[in-house]
Amino acid sequence: MTESERIAGQMKAALDGGAWHGPAVLELLADVDAATAAAQPVAGVHSIWELVLHLSVSADIIRRRIGGEPAGMTDEEFWPPVPAATDANWKATVDELKRREANLHVAVASFPADRLDHKLVEGKSTSAYENFHGNVQHSLYHAGQIALLKKLARGV
Repeated sequence: MTESERIAGQMKAALDGGAWHGPAVLELLADVDAATAAAQPVAGVHSIWELVLHLSVSADIIRRRIGGEPAGMTDEEFWPPVPAATDANWKATVDELKRREANLHVAVASFPADRLDHKLVEGKSTSAYENFHGNVQHSLYHAGQIALLKKLARGV
């Protein structure tokens, strides 16, 4: 197994499960409905839905960078607006996260290990390795927020 494949495995664990730290993103989202996802139990704090959209966009940025695109984004693009809080829209949001993450995992797994120390995009200071591990860290950071927001939204 290559280092790139191992990193992709860690990305998958952070998203799907099997990470040693605790519940992964999709494990936390399994019992979240549209109303809970859209709830903002703390003023000025992103909702679960906003975090899922943000994770999805972030995964796509890294995948696009692997393809050589600069993929810089404005704050509005990095934090897309939440659609109407319907079950269909919530399912579509989670499905899009799954699709984008799966595409990223494939791209990372096939990334040449001898290029991990190289920059993904000229003018950026971070290497491919840092971007890939950053994705894992980013997912787990937001997983913790999602866990807390679920409890707060449900009054637990």
